[in-house]
Amino acid sequence: MIYRYSSRLKKLDSTFLNEKLKGAVSYDRIAGYFSSSILEIAGEAIEEIEGCVRVVCNSEMQKEDAVTASAAVNAMRREWCSKKPEELYMNVPHRLKKLYNLIKGGKLQIKVVPNDVFGLIHGKAGVITYKDGQKTCFIGSVNETYTGWKLNYEILWEDDSEEGVKWVQDEFDYFWNNPYAVPLSDFIVEDIKRISERKVIYSVDEWRENPEPASVAVELPVYRKELGLWEHQKYFIKLVFDDHKKYGARYVLADMVGLGKTVQLAMSAQLMALYGDKPVLVIVPKTLLWQWQDEMLNLLDMPSAVWNGKEWVDENGIKYPAVGDDAIKKCPRRVGIISQGLITANSQQVQHLLNMEYECVIVDEAHRARRRNLGPGKEDEKADPNNLMRFLMEISKRTKSMLLATATPVQLYPIEAWDLLNILAQGSDRVLGNSFSMWRRYPFKGLKLVMRQETVERSAVREYWEWIRNPFPPANEDEATFGLLRKRLGISDDEFVVRPEAIDELSGPDRRRIERIIDKDFFANYNPFIRHIVRRTRDFLENTINPETGEPYLKKIDVVLFGESDEEAIPLPPYLKDAYSHAEQFCELLKKRVKGGGFLKTLLLRRVGSTMIAGKNTAEKMLANWGQVTEEEDYEEDEAVEEERAFESDIKNITTEERECLKRFIETLNANQEKDPKYKRLLEILIDKNWIDRGCIIFSQYYDSARWVAENLSNDLPDEKIGLYAGGDKSGILIGGIYERRSKEEIKQMVRNRELRILVGTDAASEGLNLQTLGSLINLDLPWNPTRLEQRKGRIQRIGQIYDEVYIYNMRYKGSVEDRVHSLLSERLENIYAMFGQIPDILEDVWVHVALNEIEEAKKKIDAIPRKHPFELKYNKIDKVDWESCAKVLDSKEKRKHLMRGWR
Repeated sequence: MIYRYSSRLKKLDSTFLNEKLKGAVSYDRIAGYFSSSILEIAGEAIEEIEGCVRVVCNSEMQKEDAVTASAAVNAMRREWCSKKPEELYMNVPHRLKKLYNLIKGGKLQIKVVPNDVFGLIHGKAGVITYKDGQKTCFIGSVNETYTGWKLNYEILWEDDSEEGVKWVQDEFDYFWNNPYAVPLSDFIVEDIKRISERKVIYSVDEWRENPEPASVAVELPVYRKELGLWEHQKYFIKLVFDDHKKYGARYVLADMVGLGKTVQLAMSAQLMALYGDKPVLVIVPKTLLWQWQDEMLNLLDMPSAVWNGKEWVDENGIKYPAVGDDAIKKCPRRVGIISQGLITANSQQVQHLLNMEYECVIVDEAHRARRRNLGPGKEDEKADPNNLMRFLMEISKRTKSMLLATATPVQLYPIEAWDLLNILAQGSDRVLGNSFSMWRRYPFKGLKLVMRQETVERSAVREYWEWIRNPFPPANEDEATFGLLRKRLGISDDEFVVRPEAIDELSGPDRRRIERIIDKDFFANYNPFIRHIVRRTRDFLENTINPETGEPYLKKIDVVLFGESDEEAIPLPPYLKDAYSHAEQFCELLKKRVKGGGFLKTLLLRRVGSTMIAGKNTAEKMLANWGQVTEEEDYEEDEAVEEERAFESDIKNITTEERECLKRFIETLNANQEKDPKYKRLLEILIDKNWIDRGCIIFSQYYDSARWVAENLSNDLPDEKIGLYAGGDKSGILIGGIYERRSKEEIKQMVRNRELRILVGTDAASEGLNLQTLGSLINLDLPWNPTRLEQRKGRIQRIGQIYDEVYIYNMRYKGSVEDRVHSLLSERLENIYAMFGQIPDILEDVWVHVALNEIEEAKKKIDAIPRKHPFELKYNKIDKVDWESCAKVLDSKEKRKHLMRGWR
């Protein structure tokens, strides 16, 4: 029989749904959109059902999201959080609690299907089965929501015939068993429980009474818009904040690229800024200033201000005009970000910073703080620090906590790692002990002991004692030994220096405890390097099982490299060989005339190694105005570049011979209109090898190369949107050769939504851009600073990547500087990367030497890199840190108000 129902005549919830569910043993429902509000209507009836309720509902995720389980979970998480359930359901905690219990108990099972597989499911239907085996079905317009059953105008047909029931059941089974249908993610289920118990803390002072990091973190954008914080990130943040509350945190964070150093440091900074009232100072390379501000705002809802060299600029772009000589001390936000370039240039403004006290100082790319006199035979020389290192040594004394970040704590020499710890040690005896400690007085001997290049006789207990007592290890490093000895000696948790004679006051059993530590290889297992350098490698996280989940802490993402063999180097046609030889000749001419300035002398070769168009543009600008060329270079203001600038005036006085060489270079390129062979290879990879279907980011160091490639791709692929991501306001999209300016945020969103499959970016895109939806990368050129190559790769080989393998193609011209360096390094790069987690910046010098035909010098630089890692720098322990279930949250407005207070 068929029965007709209309909400115009009778309420559907009371006349149909609740009535029909009485005595039911199961309920299968094609719902369109499902809402917990259904529990207000049929909650009791659903609880009474002996079997289970199965619901299939729509999801805004895409079919690509359902290809892998992790992608589906991530997509559902974003969709759930985008609706702000913590606000939507804040007044109905009882209903959420009931929903959670039904799902966890297995009585309510929910699967979601992507809209772009089936479209919006407008067909709403259900099958109800009773204890006696009878069944009925219904179809209609009603959604499984409160408004659908109780408020909207809806019509519904019930059909209890065998034929009708079978038809609806078949429809339900099709969706339920479809490979694109995925169960509701555990994150959503647990978040339902958390929101049902949610309590808001409306005062920072109240939060300080029990300062739980989870209360600040759990509803930040990094959790609600992104994928949350991973176990290794939470571990570090907790480690830092626990130390800060007690005696101050002092660490080097040396995680590999792509493991999220910025968010770990920034989250630590936020917690410390909320816990205390002093300023937080962040010091980063010039190119990372705005990325830091963007990530803090977009991931952590954290206001900050950037010093642009003249004035402070807040997170809204509002400028605060400098007033007075000490304007830099008047930051309008609790967290201020400055460029390392200000320090290396000895800016007078920066000196005012040394007159302040800080809650925390954070330094990114901290390996740039180094001594100038590095190298064999210089062990007895007193360190000659560069400007950055000298500044950090001073400011370390004026801050409670200090965090240094670098993927390469050792570039060439182990003493570089000691130098970083020595910076931290200026403000705390906890790191290397006081000024009388063995670790500070004899750094080279300490390093040799750690690396087992020297030993101390087992019987020399007093000599061991001198290394152990200053700094004395914290109790948590070995509770049974150091914890107990601290109690025996009356040493508090915030004391780290023990009197020399204290060993004579120890009982026999306690002396034997010291001997057992010696037997455990004290120098290898309890040294300050392991204690204060936190280094997690991708390999460690991918191969360590999380006991909570039974899966690795990090999904393994393999990199498949292309373009590495000699046969894959791109041959130059005759006219390009001629042009390249003119560029090399110009480099040689400058080399003869100018003593220094390796960076600027090789500028044309760098550009022509990218694309011929970049080389041509550079040569034309050199002829017109050399200063214009150097101003447009996107290099950083470190001391090396400051030294380069000293030679600019010499280079600007271009000779007649050099001018003629540039003209021949330009004429050679103008005489030929063929496509650049790199572009031909690029098109072949995208189309013939089908990388376009995986999604691809194409990197170049130079905007003119990137723009030229994007324009050509847009003309050759008129139906494809081509994204251009660059510094300043140069980002946009091209369709059919027509350019439209777009913001960086718009382009990021288009990539995330898979509206863009091809993105061409400069190195402005190599930081702060997460491209987990793209599965391939093409390096149009190879940056001479190898760190940038790692940063590019880190855009796709990162947390949340949807592919198990990412493809990377490195392009280089046959016979070019890049090709010659590649052949010199090819045998060493893999070993170097495995040791350091990143290729040291120092290898940039190799490129310059090769470009200037100083091959022996290049080989010396390569051979200086240690063939064995000087010591283990791992924190191979990750404790479970449960923040996701935290029901107490600090009010976001109150938190922001506190962080928006300026320095005082």
